[in-house]
Amino acid sequence: MHAVSKLAAWAPHVGTRIITHKNKALKNYCGANCLAVLLLTAWAAGQVAGEKKTRQPAPSAASGVSTAGVHAPVKDSKSRPITAGGFVDGAPIVFLNITHQAGLDKFHHRSGGPEKATILETPGSGVALLDYDNDGWLDIYLLNGSTFAALEGKEPAPRAMLLHNNHDGTFTDVTDKAGVANERWGFGVAVGDYDNDGWPDIYVANYGKNRLYHNNHDGTFTDVAEKAGVALGGWSTGPTWGDYDHDGRLDLFVPGYVKFDPQHRPEVAAGVDAAFCQFRGVKVMCGPRGLPGESDHLFHNNGDGTFTDVSVQPGVSDPKGYYGLASVFVDVDDDGWLDLAVANDSVPNFLYHNRHDGTFEDLSYLSGFALSEDGRAQASMGIAVGDYNRNGKVDLYVTSFSDDCNTLYRNDGDGNFTDVTFKAGLGEPTIPFLGWGTGFLDFDNDGLLDIFVANGHVYPGVDQQDWGTSWAQRPQLFRNLDGSRFQEVPSATGSGLADVIAGRGAAFGDLFNDGHVDVVINNMDSVPALLRNVVKNSNHWLELKLIGGTESPRDAIGAKVYVTAGGIRQRVDVFSGGSYGSNSDQRVHFGLGRWTKVEKVEIHWPSGTKQEISIPAIDRIFTVIEGVGMAQK
Repeated sequence: MHAVSKLAAWAPHVGTRIITHKNKALKNYCGANCLAVLLLTAWAAGQVAGEKKTRQPAPSAASGVSTAGVHAPVKDSKSRPITAGGFVDGAPIVFLNITHQAGLDKFHHRSGGPEKATILETPGSGVALLDYDNDGWLDIYLLNGSTFAALEGKEPAPRAMLLHNNHDGTFTDVTDKAGVANERWGFGVAVGDYDNDGWPDIYVANYGKNRLYHNNHDGTFTDVAEKAGVALGGWSTGPTWGDYDHDGRLDLFVPGYVKFDPQHRPEVAAGVDAAFCQFRGVKVMCGPRGLPGESDHLFHNNGDGTFTDVSVQPGVSDPKGYYGLASVFVDVDDDGWLDLAVANDSVPNFLYHNRHDGTFEDLSYLSGFALSEDGRAQASMGIAVGDYNRNGKVDLYVTSFSDDCNTLYRNDGDGNFTDVTFKAGLGEPTIPFLGWGTGFLDFDNDGLLDIFVANGHVYPGVDQQDWGTSWAQRPQLFRNLDGSRFQEVPSATGSGLADVIAGRGAAFGDLFNDGHVDVVINNMDSVPALLRNVVKNSNHWLELKLIGGTESPRDAIGAKVYVTAGGIRQRVDVFSGGSYGSNSDQRVHFGLGRWTKVEKVEIHWPSGTKQEISIPAIDRIFTVIEGVGMAQK
């Protein structure tokens, strides 16, 4: 048995904190003695005093989800659960909910029944921001769920919705013309120009067959999933596009969640262990633990409109059937090749390192990404990608279940991550919440990446309990104070941060081309939330749309952009997917603070080419072409 596999098997049972490898020497040394070395290192590290969590939870009984134990309820001054309260009168307003004014309330999400009696009904759906018609303005694509009656053909299936940006703060439903209604139980969406024709295509992950909507360049799409060989079946979740083998074409990764048969729904009476059908001693829907999981799939782009499922040989097929919910291709060790991160629900996360030969090495445990700092598998839901401390390395933030905290993984270099959640001030505030869609964004353009989280519970019955949590929950925004610590932004009464909603997918982007990052949340069984960024200050910004050359994907997914202003260097990556089942603006956005001049822009293209460009002005959106420079108007 390989040392990493041994460690994977041992760690959950011995309660050992896993220490990441600190250099390549240890990674290469790991042979028969690797486990012993790591366990000894873990024991030694345990003797060193470190920052401790300030709340010691009570032990919890086994359940279908992984948590950190039972925590005491947190309430506001009006005795409301903090998840549905804690509003601050007179606090500065960051976001305003303009859903109705923008015309998004014509969409209504549905997912099963209100009781959420089965696991299929609870995760909810994602949302994508994309410029599908290449007019320079972001459009919105909202996935819908479905119902058991619709699966049986007894009622019309709920429809996804594509909303065209009218450039005036409003959006028009163009779903029928575009042909992207999906009409299947939708969970995840990823945008990528898989055929390098300069037009974004849409991959939709469903329960049942998936869809690949090819952009026809005329405002319409054609579903080519079957022809392309990527339709699958079963239950797919948050996908991601990326060129993992450097052939200039986008490949596709699709995680799987739970094997689910609507004709034989998982319940105690059907043989599922009762321990996996309760939460805090109260009966709830079963799973995911105790249920069989789906495998994951990697599709290699053949360059002719078809894909080959190569999941097993590269080593990313997940033969154990872990419960994948979110994924993202991103170069975590800066070797110029895309690695792959997968957020798994209630089992260890995956981090696959690209070997540069078409295969991946599973460094989930050795990297420090598999578990939390105290050696626990968490109920991971979504992934955010960004360099929050401006050290030039991409960090990861993962959302989790209530009675647990979301986790900030700091990249220490060479693909090593350290859980710095509590040190960064992000532990306690998130424990009562159940997080889903998430992203790093610079909401105030001060040059530091902040964190946004969409929240909402999976058990409607929590509203009948005194647990300090709720079904509908307000979103959270954490301001980056200094590159090392965060502080929750007060939920101003009447603002978007005070919306109590059953949030799920969340996507981030400059919807109004004003240099401010906005948020769209797809809410369970409700209308979505369009949160417009209304921050007013004197800070400056820069946005770049990248177009890859002949050796890179045309949409430049996988590119890294470094901007230096005022002597401070920032990094932003172009990626597909991430968050929870969602896809954000693939233009890179930089807050510049008070600086009025950009000193340097470096672009590391997916092809391996490095390019420097000069920026003629700030507070603008520019298009950059690989090997050419600024696109002429």
